[in-house]
Amino acid sequence: MIENSAVRADEGATIHRCEGPASSLKKNSDVAANGKVVAIVGATGVVGTQMMRCLEERAFPVSRLVLLASARSAGSFVDFCGEKIQVLEAEPDAFENVDIVLGAAGDAQAKELLPEAVRRGCVCVDNSHAFRLDQNVPLVIPEINAEDIKGHHGIIANPNCATIIGLVPLWPLHQAAGVKRLIVSTYQAASGAGLPGLKELEREMACLVASEPIEKTAPFAYQLAANLIPQIGGFDEAGYTSEEMKMQNEGRKIMHLPDLRVSCTCVRVPVMRSHSEAITVEFERPITADEARFVLEGAPGVKVVDDPAALAYPMPLETSDQDLVYVGRIREDLSAPEGTHALTFFCCGDQIRKGAATNAVQIAEYLRETLYV
Repeated sequence: MIENSAVRADEGATIHRCEGPASSLKKNSDVAANGKVVAIVGATGVVGTQMMRCLEERAFPVSRLVLLASARSAGSFVDFCGEKIQVLEAEPDAFENVDIVLGAAGDAQAKELLPEAVRRGCVCVDNSHAFRLDQNVPLVIPEINAEDIKGHHGIIANPNCATIIGLVPLWPLHQAAGVKRLIVSTYQAASGAGLPGLKELEREMACLVASEPIEKTAPFAYQLAANLIPQIGGFDEAGYTSEEMKMQNEGRKIMHLPDLRVSCTCVRVPVMRSHSEAITVEFERPITADEARFVLEGAPGVKVVDDPAALAYPMPLETSDQDLVYVGRIREDLSAPEGTHALTFFCCGDQIRKGAATNAVQIAEYLRETLYV
């Protein structure tokens, strides 16, 4: 397991906050001298807003924060560490004299803007899909492959949210027994589709409570309230969606397992926040459920919640707005052929925090603490 000061096992337990004017950006001389100029692209969206919160909570030393968004959002003001910061329009010149860029925009905007930021000397941590499978761009979950950051050429990619939530507990199990094959079913919250997804579910639920008809609107193909939608992303010729292929393609790159086999089904569920995943793992070597539980209890970024007698297991309500991945329902796979070694477990994690914003800030912490920026 890679261990460094940027990855702590208790991320969800301890929150550090700015302490008012005395620690605000311009008034704290230590931060001004040692901090980084940080820009957030897509600062007014769900993930961008959460990135700001994570920077505050984790006491990341920001000497100046540059908030970038669309022309529509430019001119508005946002609170950060006790100060009002004006949102600027995202354009190349905005990256002048910036150290670290946190990207929370879509693929097209990331492809357009982040290379411009790199040309101006910035290091970018991007949450879009644009660069994830580029062989010249590290794809990083700090608990797993922080060392890959060393090879960056200006851009480091944040994995897909469901990939992060699934791989954080899978990695220590892989180290213990060697992962061969995964069967994954994900149950992904409405806010995984951004603010439009969250607002649409709220609207539909209000209609249900009022016994009013629900007219389907974007971003979902069907009504989500009181329903499940077994499609996230477009379908390929084999019948898998783009979201389902991310677990295999990104998992291979992050874990350095080019032959990793994954069969994944992604389902949108009427939950506001936090993704859940049921994962069956086939291993190279024997491992019991008790051994897996012991391994996971010592793993960074993981909290084991697994006491069936007490009805204790991971649930999205419990994992929302914190940074740990909860793991439970750990048991042997009864369907595994004789001579094979397989376990099944259930995990939940906040896809906006650890699945996006927190993971990006952890990467920024590693960059700063290892002097790669």
